[in-house]
Amino acid sequence: MPRHLRLPEARRVAIAAQGLASPRPSNPTPSALTRAIARMGVLQLDSVNVFERSHYLPILARVGPYPKATLDTLLHHDGAKPALGRYTEYLAHEATVLPVADWPLWHWHRAAPKRPGFEQWAAEHRRLIEEVLREFDDRGPLRIRDLDHPENVSLGGGWWNKNDVHWAAQYLFRTGDLVTVGRQRFERVLAPSAVLPPAAHEHLPKEEAIRELIRRAAVAQGVATLDDLADYPRLKAADARPAVDSLVADGELEPVTVDGWAKPAWMPAGQRVPRKVETAALLSPFDPLVWFRPRAERLFGFRYRISIYTPADQREHGYYVLPVLLDDEIVARVDLKSDRKAGVLRVQHAHVEPTHAGSTAHVASRLAPLLREAAEWQGLSAVSVEGPGTLASALAKFLV
Repeated sequence: MPRHLRLPEARRVAIAAQGLASPRPSNPTPSALTRAIARMGVLQLDSVNVFERSHYLPILARVGPYPKATLDTLLHHDGAKPALGRYTEYLAHEATVLPVADWPLWHWHRAAPKRPGFEQWAAEHRRLIEEVLREFDDRGPLRIRDLDHPENVSLGGGWWNKNDVHWAAQYLFRTGDLVTVGRQRFERVLAPSAVLPPAAHEHLPKEEAIRELIRRAAVAQGVATLDDLADYPRLKAADARPAVDSLVADGELEPVTVDGWAKPAWMPAGQRVPRKVETAALLSPFDPLVWFRPRAERLFGFRYRISIYTPADQREHGYYVLPVLLDDEIVARVDLKSDRKAGVLRVQHAHVEPTHAGSTAHVASRLAPLLREAAEWQGLSAVSVEGPGTLASALAKFLV
Protein backbone atom coordinates (compact mmCIF):
# COMPACT_ATOMS: atom_id res chain seq x y z
CA MET A 1 0.00 0.00 0.00
CA PRO A 2 1.27 3.53 -0.74
CA ARG A 3 2.34 5.62 2.21
CA HIS A 4 -0.48 7.90 3.41
CA LEU A 5 -0.20 11.51 4.57
CA ARG A 6 -2.71 13.64 6.39
CA LEU A 7 -3.08 17.07 4.81
CA PRO A 8 -1.21 18.91 7.62
CA GLU A 9 1.65 16.45 7.18
CA ALA A 10 1.74 17.16 3.44
CA ARG A 11 1.87 20.89 4.15
CA ARG A 12 4.78 20.49 6.55
CA VAL A 13 6.68 18.35 4.05
CA ALA A 14 6.15 20.95 1.31
CA ILE A 15 7.19 23.89 3.50
CA ALA A 16 10.30 22.12 4.76
CA ALA A 17 11.29 21.03 1.25
CA GLN A 18 11.27 24.67 0.18
CA GLY A 19 13.65 25.67 2.97
CA LEU A 20 10.99 27.78 4.67
CA ALA A 21 11.17 25.86 7.94
CA SER A 22 14.93 26.07 8.35
CA PRO A 23 16.48 28.44 10.91
CA ARG A 24 17.51 31.74 9.41
CA PRO A 25 21.25 32.26 9.17
CA SER A 26 22.61 34.79 11.63
CA ASN A 27 24.66 36.32 8.84
CA PRO A 28 23.06 36.18 5.36
CA THR A 29 26.25 35.67 3.38
CA PRO A 30 26.37 35.08 -0.40
CA SER A 31 26.62 31.37 0.40
CA ALA A 32 23.32 31.53 2.31
CA LEU A 33 21.63 33.13 -0.72
CA THR A 34 23.18 30.54 -3.02
CA ARG A 35 21.86 27.72 -0.82
CA ALA A 36 18.36 29.21 -0.86
CA ILE A 37 18.36 29.41 -4.66
CA ALA A 38 19.66 25.85 -4.89
CA ARG A 39 16.88 24.64 -2.60
CA MET A 40 14.26 26.19 -4.89
CA GLY A 41 16.10 25.28 -8.08
CA VAL A 42 15.16 28.48 -9.91
CA LEU A 43 14.29 32.06 -9.02
CA GLN A 44 11.39 33.54 -10.96
CA LEU A 45 11.71 37.11 -12.26
CA ASP A 46 9.00 39.73 -12.55
CA SER A 47 9.30 43.46 -13.23
CA VAL A 48 6.59 44.82 -10.89
CA ASN A 49 8.29 46.72 -8.05
CA VAL A 50 5.41 48.42 -6.25
CA PHE A 51 6.64 46.64 -3.10
CA GLU A 52 9.78 44.93 -4.41
CA ARG A 53 10.69 42.96 -7.51
CA SER A 54 9.71 39.37 -7.03
CA HIS A 55 13.11 37.67 -7.21
CA TYR A 56 14.27 39.41 -4.04
CA LEU A 57 11.32 38.12 -1.99
CA PRO A 58 11.82 34.32 -1.86
CA ILE A 59 15.30 34.96 -0.48
CA LEU A 60 13.86 37.28 2.18
CA ALA A 61 11.32 34.60 3.15
CA ARG A 62 14.05 31.99 3.58
CA VAL A 63 17.06 33.82 5.02
CA GLY A 64 15.53 36.97 6.49
CA PRO A 65 16.70 40.53 5.80
CA TYR A 66 19.80 40.54 3.64
CA PRO A 67 21.61 43.20 1.60
CA LYS A 68 19.90 43.26 -1.78
CA ALA A 69 23.23 44.30 -3.25
CA THR A 70 24.52 40.83 -2.33
CA LEU A 71 21.97 39.20 -4.61
CA ASP A 72 22.63 41.81 -7.31
CA THR A 73 26.32 40.92 -7.19
CA LEU A 74 25.60 37.19 -7.43
CA LEU A 75 23.34 37.74 -10.44
CA HIS A 76 25.51 40.45 -12.06
CA HIS A 77 22.72 43.01 -11.88
CA ASP A 78 23.72 46.67 -12.30
CA GLY A 79 27.42 45.84 -12.33
CA ALA A 80 29.97 48.13 -13.92
CA LYS A 81 30.90 45.56 -16.59
CA PRO A 82 28.40 42.72 -17.13
CA ALA A 83 29.99 39.31 -17.58
CA LEU A 84 28.84 35.74 -17.15
CA GLY A 85 28.96 34.59 -13.54
CA ARG A 86 27.51 31.63 -11.71
CA TYR A 87 23.97 32.33 -12.90
CA THR A 88 22.17 33.06 -16.14
CA GLU A 89 18.50 33.12 -17.17
CA TYR A 90 16.17 30.96 -19.18
CA LEU A 91 12.50 29.97 -19.46
CA ALA A 92 12.97 27.31 -16.80
CA HIS A 93 9.44 27.80 -15.43
CA GLU A 94 8.73 31.32 -16.58
CA ALA A 95 11.58 33.82 -16.94
CA THR A 96 13.89 32.59 -14.21
CA VAL A 97 17.40 32.79 -12.86
CA LEU A 98 19.17 29.43 -12.97
CA PRO A 99 22.76 28.23 -12.49
CA VAL A 100 24.94 28.18 -15.58
CA ALA A 101 25.66 24.56 -14.66
CA ASP A 102 22.01 23.74 -15.46
CA TRP A 103 22.21 25.06 -19.04
CA PRO A 104 22.54 21.55 -20.59
CA LEU A 105 19.24 20.51 -18.97
CA TRP A 106 17.44 22.88 -21.33
CA HIS A 107 19.17 22.05 -24.63
CA TRP A 108 16.12 20.11 -25.82
CA HIS A 109 13.89 23.10 -25.04
CA ARG A 110 16.12 25.56 -26.90
CA ALA A 111 16.28 23.21 -29.89
CA ALA A 112 12.52 22.60 -30.03
CA PRO A 113 10.39 24.57 -32.50
CA LYS A 114 8.98 27.78 -31.08
CA ARG A 115 5.34 28.84 -31.44
CA PRO A 116 4.30 28.49 -35.10
CA GLY A 117 3.79 32.24 -35.47
CA PHE A 118 7.25 32.97 -34.02
CA GLU A 119 8.89 30.36 -36.27
CA GLN A 120 7.20 31.86 -39.30
CA TRP A 121 8.32 35.34 -38.23
CA ALA A 122 11.88 34.05 -37.79
CA ALA A 123 11.87 32.44 -41.25
CA GLU A 124 10.76 35.76 -42.75
CA HIS A 125 13.38 37.74 -40.81
CA ARG A 126 16.38 35.39 -41.02
CA ARG A 127 18.65 38.12 -42.38
CA LEU A 128 17.76 40.48 -39.52
CA ILE A 129 18.37 37.73 -36.95
CA GLU A 130 21.81 37.09 -38.42
CA GLU A 131 22.61 40.82 -38.39
CA VAL A 132 21.60 41.13 -34.72
CA LEU A 133 23.71 38.12 -33.74
CA ARG A 134 26.66 39.52 -35.69
CA GLU A 135 26.48 42.79 -33.77
CA PHE A 136 26.58 40.91 -30.46
CA ASP A 137 29.55 38.92 -31.78
CA ASP A 138 31.33 42.14 -32.72
CA ARG A 139 30.50 44.27 -29.69
CA GLY A 140 30.07 41.86 -26.78
CA PRO A 141 27.50 42.08 -23.95
CA LEU A 142 24.68 44.55 -24.69
CA ARG A 143 21.15 45.40 -23.76
CA ILE A 144 18.79 45.22 -26.73
CA ARG A 145 18.24 48.97 -26.54
CA ASP A 146 22.00 49.50 -27.04
CA LEU A 147 22.15 47.77 -30.43
CA ASP A 148 23.14 50.11 -33.26
CA HIS A 149 21.04 48.36 -35.91
CA PRO A 150 19.16 51.00 -37.95
CA GLU A 151 15.84 49.26 -37.32
CA ASN A 152 16.31 49.45 -33.54
CA VAL A 153 14.04 52.47 -33.08
CA SER A 154 11.27 53.22 -30.61
CA LEU A 155 7.79 52.55 -31.95
CA GLY A 156 6.05 54.28 -29.05
CA GLY A 157 2.94 52.81 -27.52
CA GLY A 158 4.44 51.34 -24.34
CA TRP A 159 6.10 48.18 -23.12
CA TRP A 160 4.57 45.68 -25.54
CA ASN A 161 5.11 47.57 -28.80
CA LYS A 162 8.59 46.34 -29.69
CA ASN A 163 10.49 46.62 -32.95
CA ASP A 164 11.76 43.70 -35.03
CA VAL A 165 15.29 44.02 -33.63
CA HIS A 166 13.87 43.32 -30.19
CA TRP A 167 12.07 40.21 -31.43
CA ALA A 168 15.18 39.02 -33.27
CA ALA A 169 17.16 39.20 -30.02
CA GLN A 170 14.34 37.45 -28.14
CA TYR A 171 14.36 34.66 -30.70
CA LEU A 172 18.11 34.26 -30.27
CA PHE A 173 17.64 34.17 -26.47
CA ARG A 174 15.05 31.41 -26.78
CA THR A 175 17.29 29.35 -29.06
CA GLY A 176 20.29 29.85 -26.77
CA ASP A 177 22.41 31.70 -29.31
CA LEU A 178 22.34 34.62 -26.88
CA VAL A 179 22.65 34.14 -23.12
CA THR A 180 21.96 36.48 -20.23
CA VAL A 181 25.09 37.68 -18.47
CA GLY A 182 23.40 40.13 -16.09
CA ARG A 183 20.93 42.99 -15.99
CA GLN A 184 21.14 46.77 -16.00
CA ARG A 185 18.12 48.64 -14.66
CA PHE A 186 16.37 45.29 -14.84
CA GLU A 187 16.95 44.93 -18.58
CA ARG A 188 18.73 41.79 -19.73
CA VAL A 189 22.32 42.12 -20.86
CA LEU A 190 22.90 39.50 -23.55
CA ALA A 191 26.04 37.99 -25.03
CA PRO A 192 26.79 35.25 -27.60
CA SER A 193 26.70 31.70 -26.26
CA ALA A 194 30.47 31.46 -26.74
CA VAL A 195 30.78 33.04 -23.27
CA LEU A 196 29.48 29.80 -21.72
CA PRO A 197 32.03 27.36 -20.31
CA PRO A 198 32.65 24.21 -22.39
CA ALA A 199 30.60 21.98 -20.05
CA ALA A 200 27.51 24.13 -20.63
CA HIS A 201 27.51 23.24 -24.33
CA GLU A 202 26.78 19.58 -23.59
CA HIS A 203 23.73 18.29 -25.46
CA LEU A 204 21.84 16.26 -22.87
CA PRO A 205 19.17 13.97 -24.38
CA LYS A 206 15.60 15.17 -23.78
CA GLU A 207 14.50 12.10 -21.80
CA GLU A 208 17.55 12.26 -19.53
CA ALA A 209 17.12 16.01 -18.97
CA ILE A 210 13.41 15.73 -18.18
CA ARG A 211 14.06 12.89 -15.74
CA GLU A 212 16.53 15.09 -13.85
CA LEU A 213 14.17 18.08 -13.91
CA ILE A 214 11.35 15.96 -12.46
CA ARG A 215 13.66 14.49 -9.82
CA ARG A 216 14.61 18.01 -8.75
CA ALA A 217 10.98 19.11 -8.77
CA ALA A 218 10.12 16.24 -6.43
CA VAL A 219 12.89 17.21 -4.01
CA ALA A 220 11.90 20.90 -4.12
CA GLN A 221 8.21 20.17 -3.51
CA GLY A 222 8.51 17.31 -1.03
CA VAL A 223 5.18 15.78 -1.99
CA ALA A 224 3.54 16.34 -5.35
CA THR A 225 1.05 15.14 -7.92
CA LEU A 226 1.99 14.61 -11.57
CA ASP A 227 0.62 18.05 -12.43
CA ASP A 228 2.69 19.61 -9.62
CA LEU A 229 5.85 17.91 -10.80
CA ALA A 230 5.26 18.85 -14.43
CA ASP A 231 4.50 22.49 -13.63
CA TYR A 232 7.67 23.12 -11.64
CA PRO A 233 9.81 23.13 -14.83
CA ARG A 234 6.72 23.94 -16.97
CA LEU A 235 6.54 20.60 -18.78
CA LYS A 236 3.58 18.76 -20.22
CA ALA A 237 2.24 16.04 -17.94
CA ALA A 238 2.63 13.55 -20.81
CA ASP A 239 6.39 14.31 -20.89
CA ALA A 240 6.71 14.17 -17.12
CA ARG A 241 4.94 10.82 -16.62
CA PRO A 242 7.68 8.56 -18.08
CA ALA A 243 10.22 10.36 -15.88
CA VAL A 244 8.08 9.71 -12.78
CA ASP A 245 7.73 6.04 -13.70
CA SER A 246 11.50 5.75 -14.22
CA LEU A 247 12.25 7.40 -10.87
CA VAL A 248 9.80 5.10 -9.08
CA ALA A 249 11.29 2.03 -10.78
CA ASP A 250 14.76 3.10 -9.64
CA GLY A 251 13.60 3.63 -6.06
CA GLU A 252 14.09 7.42 -6.07
CA LEU A 253 10.39 8.26 -5.72
CA GLU A 254 7.69 6.49 -3.75
CA PRO A 255 3.93 6.74 -4.32
CA VAL A 256 1.82 8.30 -1.57
CA THR A 257 -1.78 9.28 -1.00
CA VAL A 258 -2.86 12.51 0.68
CA ASP A 259 -6.14 13.27 2.44
CA GLY A 260 -8.45 15.13 0.08
CA TRP A 261 -6.26 14.72 -3.00
CA ALA A 262 -8.14 12.99 -5.79
CA LYS A 263 -4.97 12.20 -7.74
CA PRO A 264 -1.97 10.06 -6.79
CA ALA A 265 1.17 11.72 -5.50
CA TRP A 266 4.85 10.96 -4.96
CA MET A 267 7.61 11.78 -2.49
CA PRO A 268 11.37 11.35 -2.62
CA ALA A 269 12.08 7.90 -1.19
CA GLY A 270 12.59 8.05 2.56
CA GLN A 271 11.25 11.61 2.84
CA ARG A 272 10.96 12.64 6.49
CA VAL A 273 7.68 14.17 7.68
CA PRO A 274 8.35 16.99 10.17
CA ARG A 275 6.33 16.76 13.39
CA LYS A 276 5.90 20.54 13.25
CA VAL A 277 7.22 23.58 11.44
CA GLU A 278 7.67 26.98 12.98
CA THR A 279 8.01 29.78 10.47
CA ALA A 280 6.66 33.18 9.50
CA ALA A 281 7.13 34.65 6.04
CA LEU A 282 5.75 37.04 3.46
CA LEU A 283 5.56 35.15 0.17
CA SER A 284 6.02 36.59 -3.29
CA PRO A 285 3.10 35.85 -5.65
CA PHE A 286 5.77 33.95 -7.60
CA ASP A 287 7.23 31.99 -4.70
CA PRO A 288 7.58 28.29 -5.63
CA LEU A 289 5.44 27.32 -2.64
CA VAL A 290 2.39 29.00 -4.21
CA TRP A 291 3.19 29.71 -7.87
CA PHE A 292 1.12 26.71 -9.10
CA ARG A 293 -2.33 27.86 -8.03
CA PRO A 294 -4.08 24.43 -8.08
CA ARG A 295 -1.40 23.10 -5.72
CA ALA A 296 -1.81 26.08 -3.36
CA GLU A 297 -5.54 25.38 -3.20
CA ARG A 298 -4.98 21.65 -2.59
CA LEU A 299 -2.32 22.16 0.10
CA PHE A 300 -3.56 25.24 1.91
CA GLY A 301 -7.15 25.84 0.79
CA PHE A 302 -5.69 29.08 -0.55
CA ARG A 303 -7.26 30.47 -3.71
CA TYR A 304 -5.03 33.12 -5.25
CA ARG A 305 -5.12 35.09 -8.47
CA ILE A 306 -2.77 37.87 -9.61
CA SER A 307 -4.53 41.24 -9.30
CA ILE A 308 -2.11 43.49 -11.17
CA TYR A 309 -4.01 43.08 -14.45
CA THR A 310 -7.44 43.40 -12.83
CA PRO A 311 -9.28 46.75 -12.99
CA ALA A 312 -9.07 48.53 -9.63
CA ASP A 313 -12.80 48.36 -8.95
CA GLN A 314 -12.75 44.57 -9.42
CA ARG A 315 -9.84 43.75 -7.11
CA GLU A 316 -10.86 41.81 -4.03
CA HIS A 317 -7.69 42.08 -1.95
CA GLY A 318 -5.64 44.84 -3.56
CA TYR A 319 -2.95 45.24 -6.22
CA TYR A 320 0.29 43.49 -5.20
CA VAL A 321 -0.93 40.88 -2.76
CA LEU A 322 1.45 38.73 -0.72
CA PRO A 323 0.36 35.51 1.02
CA VAL A 324 1.32 35.29 4.70
CA LEU A 325 2.71 31.94 5.87
CA LEU A 326 2.59 31.18 9.59
CA ASP A 327 3.84 27.74 10.60
CA ASP A 328 2.03 25.24 8.35
CA GLU A 329 -0.80 27.49 7.16
CA ILE A 330 -1.31 30.42 4.82
CA VAL A 331 -3.34 32.53 7.20
CA ALA A 332 -3.63 35.94 5.56
CA ARG A 333 -2.79 38.14 2.59
CA VAL A 334 -1.58 41.73 2.49
CA ASP A 335 -1.36 44.31 -0.29
CA LEU A 336 1.92 46.19 0.16
CA LYS A 337 3.38 49.31 -1.39
CA SER A 338 6.82 50.76 -0.70
CA ASP A 339 6.34 54.52 -0.68
CA ARG A 340 10.01 55.30 -1.04
CA LYS A 341 9.54 59.06 -1.24
CA ALA A 342 7.66 59.19 2.08
CA GLY A 343 9.73 56.42 3.69
CA VAL A 344 6.61 54.37 4.51
CA LEU A 345 5.58 50.77 3.86
CA ARG A 346 1.86 51.11 3.15
CA VAL A 347 -0.47 48.20 3.94
CA GLN A 348 -3.26 48.87 1.48
CA HIS A 349 -5.32 45.80 2.35
CA ALA A 350 -5.02 43.14 5.07
CA HIS A 351 -7.23 40.07 5.09
CA VAL A 352 -7.42 36.94 7.28
CA GLU A 353 -8.11 33.78 5.30
CA PRO A 354 -11.57 32.31 6.02
CA THR A 355 -9.94 28.88 6.42
CA HIS A 356 -7.90 30.07 9.40
CA ALA A 357 -9.48 28.98 12.68
CA GLY A 358 -7.22 30.98 15.02
CA SER A 359 -7.71 34.48 16.34
CA THR A 360 -7.21 37.56 14.22
CA ALA A 361 -5.20 39.14 17.03
CA HIS A 362 -2.73 36.23 16.99
CA VAL A 363 -2.21 36.60 13.23
CA ALA A 364 -1.71 40.35 13.62
CA SER A 365 0.77 39.88 16.47
CA ARG A 366 2.98 37.65 14.31
CA LEU A 367 2.54 39.61 11.09
CA ALA A 368 3.41 43.02 12.58
CA PRO A 369 7.11 42.13 13.19
CA LEU A 370 7.37 40.77 9.64
CA LEU A 371 6.10 44.07 8.26
CA ARG A 372 8.48 46.11 10.40
CA GLU A 373 11.31 43.89 9.27
CA ALA A 374 10.29 44.26 5.60
CA ALA A 375 10.09 48.03 5.96
CA GLU A 376 13.57 48.24 7.48
CA TRP A 377 14.90 45.91 4.75
CA GLN A 378 13.44 48.33 2.20
CA GLY A 379 15.03 51.31 3.91
CA LEU A 380 11.64 52.62 5.06
CA SER A 381 11.14 54.13 8.49
CA ALA A 382 7.48 53.33 9.19
CA VAL A 383 4.59 50.95 8.46
CA SER A 384 1.12 52.37 7.91
CA VAL A 385 -2.11 50.35 7.71
CA GLU A 386 -4.31 52.38 5.42
CA GLY A 387 -6.71 50.07 3.64
CA PRO A 388 -9.63 47.78 4.42
CA GLY A 389 -9.75 44.09 5.22
CA THR A 390 -10.67 41.74 8.04
CA LEU A 391 -7.15 41.99 9.51
CA ALA A 392 -6.60 45.74 9.12
CA SER A 393 -7.92 46.95 12.46
CA ALA A 394 -6.08 44.36 14.58
CA LEU A 395 -2.88 44.83 12.60
CA ALA A 396 -2.93 48.58 13.06
CA LYS A 397 -3.05 48.11 16.85
CA PHE A 398 0.11 45.97 16.83
CA LEU A 399 1.93 48.49 14.66
CA VAL A 400 1.32 51.51 16.90
